[in-house]
Amino acid sequence: MKKAMPILYVISMLILIIVLLSYDNPEEKTLDNQLEVKGIVLETDESEVIQSGISKIGYQTLMVEIIEGKFKGQKVKATNQLIGKLDYDNFYMPEDKIVIAILHENDEIIGAKAIDIYRQGWQLVLFGLFVLCLIIYAGFIGVRALFSFIASLFIIWKLLIPGLLSGKEPLMLTALVLTLLSGIIIFAVAGFTKKGLSAFVGTMCGLLITVGITMFFGSRLSLYGMTSPFAESLIFSGYLDLNMKHIFYSAIIIGASGAAMDIAMDVAASMEEIKSKKPDIGCRELIGSGFNVGKAVIGTMTTTLLLAYSGGYLTLLMLFMTKNSSFGRIINLKIVSAEIMRTVVGSIGLVLVAPLTALFAGWIYSGEFIRNPKTEKTDQRDNKKLVSHI
Repeated sequence: MKKAMPILYVISMLILIIVLLSYDNPEEKTLDNQLEVKGIVLETDESEVIQSGISKIGYQTLMVEIIEGKFKGQKVKATNQLIGKLDYDNFYMPEDKIVIAILHENDEIIGAKAIDIYRQGWQLVLFGLFVLCLIIYAGFIGVRALFSFIASLFIIWKLLIPGLLSGKEPLMLTALVLTLLSGIIIFAVAGFTKKGLSAFVGTMCGLLITVGITMFFGSRLSLYGMTSPFAESLIFSGYLDLNMKHIFYSAIIIGASGAAMDIAMDVAASMEEIKSKKPDIGCRELIGSGFNVGKAVIGTMTTTLLLAYSGGYLTLLMLFMTKNSSFGRIINLKIVSAEIMRTVVGSIGLVLVAPLTALFAGWIYSGEFIRNPKTEKTDQRDNKKLVSHI
């Protein structure tokens, strides 16, 4: 059976890769006369640019040499629109490598527009460094973790996002996608073992409770989803029928799911190690050890969520400081209330996942889904010995 597990694992991985690569999103459409290519800025013209402080408004004209594709080597004049928003605008300089969109007809370029700085090269270097560190430290487990990472990106981009845009119920779709993701991530790393089963069951139970808590408090805090980044732009792009409130709830649940899987795996792996070192350990004692591990992990994980979310809004917190805003005013603002809910709901999910995973792992490792009197008495004697020893 153990020899067959790697074969089953490889077969399942291959099937999943084939499904992901063959999945075709019917809503994805490309125009035959449009193309995005890399180019090098040769010259710039700022005669149509108006500067006010550090903001610039108007048009920057660029002379760009295309360095890839069928138009490679051609020089084209491209426009760069500036709207005065520093988080969107780019002000290009000669020798910048950029991405441009070109409009062509009969193999001739009839228009071009600058998109952004080309960053993909260094992004690949950064990702390669991540892969190298992962494989060097974790070996084959690192390879499986990398597979789950890539598979998660495919599922989110190919299943979740198109499904939300097509108007499917966000919470139901998110629950199905997270169930699939949890299974792939957990079983890819832990294999089809007791550890993997314990972590998966604990994660699912915690996420189900998180969904209920999110819906209950979301409606009472009068949060309807428009605080999410680019929510307004999405609505004005023609998606007026989207349920932004439930999409916001889905974002909270997705954010909490990663940490939930992390803590479930920590508890399950620790209990497996305890069981392997002490095979005769009782079910209650094993669960107690899992509880202790969960308490230690929770102590830092909840703070990790706080730091992660507050880091994303660091400039907003700095702005509050400059305006001398009162504490009551800050926490009642819509955008702050949304982040408070995101952080606290995620923390509640973590607190619940740890003991649930410990309970299931204790039963699974001990093979005692149904207690019997003899085992109960043995566990009681073990607990008394442990207490007297302490």
